[in-house]
Amino acid sequence: QLPSLITGGLALAVRLATGVFTLGWTPRLLTGDDAAAVGVESGTYGFRLGPVAFRDTSPLLAEAVRPEEPLVLYEYEGSPFCRKVREAALLLDLPLALRPCPGARAGFASELQERTGRMTVPFLVDPNTGTEMFESDDIVEYMLSTYGPPRAAYDPKALWPLRGGFQVATATLATLLRGLAGSQRQPNARPDNEAMQPLQLWGYEPSPFVRPVREKLCALCLPHTLVPTARGSANRDALVRKTGVQFQVPYLVDPNTGV
Repeated sequence: QLPSLITGGLALAVRLATGVFTLGWTPRLLTGDDAAAVGVESGTYGFRLGPVAFRDTSPLLAEAVRPEEPLVLYEYEGSPFCRKVREAALLLDLPLALRPCPGARAGFASELQERTGRMTVPFLVDPNTGTEMFESDDIVEYMLSTYGPPRAAYDPKALWPLRGGFQVATATLATLLRGLAGSQRQPNARPDNEAMQPLQLWGYEPSPFVRPVREKLCALCLPHTLVPTARGSANRDALVRKTGVQFQVPYLVDPNTGV
């Protein structure tokens, strides 16, 4: 596991921790009643130490429109363009129903071809608006316009790691550091994996602990919903309430086995 943690940490570093923090991430040091309200008992994420507590949220995203259903993304782990879209979703705290297409030829790639006539990823389907589109830059702009805060409310420099040649080069390097994990269907993957009920993965993929799980789900061509829990995410509170323990990711729910 140590080599995986090392390469996962390196991938995190070359991408400048993009996706670790939500847009508008705001850390706070709490005292008094505010500090006392933090903890598992109240279902509120944070760290309490004596009379003080640390908590981080995103007031900026608290006012943004939230989708009723997760956005569907046909993608695969190793693609730098798919990574861009997934990282943008983490910045915006948007859940994604992921349909793995390793190498854009396996997994759900045939379903994608039947739907669009192409095996090109990423491809986004928004069931909330009926919007469908290719092209990573267009998808990112769509998510920002539809589910992001007003443009004047944040510094656009916060998005520069998602832009241009820097993004493509560093995302490709991150994939190489991880040995192209998730870029091919695992040879012994069950042939009926694509027909499985979608698993639910709580986490944020830049985490060296979450990333191997994401890579394995992609290699196995298992449909799954990524519930984002980047720093500042409202889903951190939700996970504490769901599990009844201190926040920890990855957290996997498999309706196929009851795990």
